[in-house]
Amino acid sequence: MVKKSCKLLIIILLAASVDVCAADFTAVFSENPYTVLSVQDTSKPSQKAAKPKKERLSKGAKKVTFESFEANYARAMRYYNNQQYLSAAGLFEDLYPLSLGTPRADTILFLFAHCYYMNTDYTMAAFHFRDYVKRYPNSDRTEDAFYYCISAINKSSADYNLDQSNTEYAIEQIKAFLIAYPNSKHVEECNVMLDALRLKLARKDLEILKLYYNTDHYEACQIAAKNFFNEYAYSPLMPEAIYYLVLNNYEFARKSVEKKKAERYRACLDACNRLTLNYGETKYTKEVEKIAADVQKQLQKYN
Repeated sequence: MVKKSCKLLIIILLAASVDVCAADFTAVFSENPYTVLSVQDTSKPSQKAAKPKKERLSKGAKKVTFESFEANYARAMRYYNNQQYLSAAGLFEDLYPLSLGTPRADTILFLFAHCYYMNTDYTMAAFHFRDYVKRYPNSDRTEDAFYYCISAINKSSADYNLDQSNTEYAIEQIKAFLIAYPNSKHVEECNVMLDALRLKLARKDLEILKLYYNTDHYEACQIAAKNFFNEYAYSPLMPEAIYYLVLNNYEFARKSVEKKKAERYRACLDACNRLTLNYGETKYTKEVEKIAADVQKQLQKYN
């Protein structure tokens, strides 16, 4: 009888503990059915659960409406004048759709784009200034918008050792600006940008030429040099390009079979003379003169 009572008591206790455990689990999951607990840290809910939508509205952010337009426009201008461009851009973006068809529309779009420019987000600045030029082609600000657009594209141009698509596009757009506004106050700045962009393209092509020389691709180097001379005849990098052609032709001639040496030494001497006659004294002159003297000595064998 005592054994049966003990068994009964154990069963009752086990049942009670199961009920308690079940109640605990129910309490945990009933608090937030979307909360996911991490294996590493079970006290931290997921990011999604920690940022419910209601929190956004509690920060004081108000939707811009027609009724609040003037107040928000004044606030945006305060941000802009205080150089708080990111805050100003957010308000201008909300204000612009409400301003369409009013005299303020073009001002808001221009300032919106300028906020991106001043915040060094040149991709977005170029996009919105281009949009301004298309929407308001006869505005007093159109010329400035076009200029800021090409300036932003110029600033987003990559280093010479990277892809130069933006550089080529910037050159194309600057030329278009100069055609549209030949008497612009920005002509001098545009010419400075063009020179810098062309120099970048020239540097990239020169590095390719040097790579051919350094990897013993002598004929490819000669072709690259010829293209460089045609494309960048007035580049400040011309003396360096000719210098590497001299080195290339000299090495090419020295490593050639006997029957090809005379022809290739003459090509080297031509490159030496080109540098001396066109550019006079340069930092490459002494080395080139030594090469030219040796080439002339080698050519005497074939006369």
